[in-house]
Amino acid sequence: MKIHREGYPTLILVGVVALLLNAFMAVVAPAGIWITLPLSLLVFGFFAQFFRNPPRQTPMLPDHIIAPADGTIVAIERVIENEYFKDERIKVSIYMSALNVHVNRVPFAGQVRYVRYHAGKYLVAFHPKASELNERNTIVLAHPSGQEVLIRQIAGLLARRIVSYLHLGDVAQAGDELGFIKFGSRCDLFLPLDCVVDVQLEQRVTGGETPLAHFSD
Repeated sequence: MKIHREGYPTLILVGVVALLLNAFMAVVAPAGIWITLPLSLLVFGFFAQFFRNPPRQTPMLPDHIIAPADGTIVAIERVIENEYFKDERIKVSIYMSALNVHVNRVPFAGQVRYVRYHAGKYLVAFHPKASELNERNTIVLAHPSGQEVLIRQIAGLLARRIVSYLHLGDVAQAGDELGFIKFGSRCDLFLPLDCVVDVQLEQRVTGGETPLAHFSD
């Protein structure tokens, strides 16, 4: 299992704490190590699976918007996007549980037109106001056709750090790493109104692989 680079500091810390705890138990209460050792392995395994980074085969679909994250579709609705477009858009929300892969990926090839980080609250990621109130990072990507899509990384109840790898002016390819969100979180996309959404509510999607929508002809 390949571990994402964002996970190395956490895994080292968890490993050192587990090692010290089990060494302490081995000296002070040897019988207790039969409890602490399995628990330590379970905790380490949880963090290792959270930071996993499986390979993805991004389909070559130039006019499609590929899911930027693993998770479940929890919203497909028309909303007013107030940060960048300031008009009506189709919002598609992907909720990532702590068991999902948390690497975010570029949904289509294009140029980065806008990047902005916002500090904020830590409401549960599926809360309706999480997109506006939680810690979040906004990226606007321009398709070669000129149409723009806003991708918003949103922290959840446990998340305390959003990482973004894209910068203003970057030219990114579909499937490239866009960023990483630590622990339960959400990813929202704000699409042009003439986009055709190809997913349904409660559908599970795979980041970098599942076609989410496509631009209208």
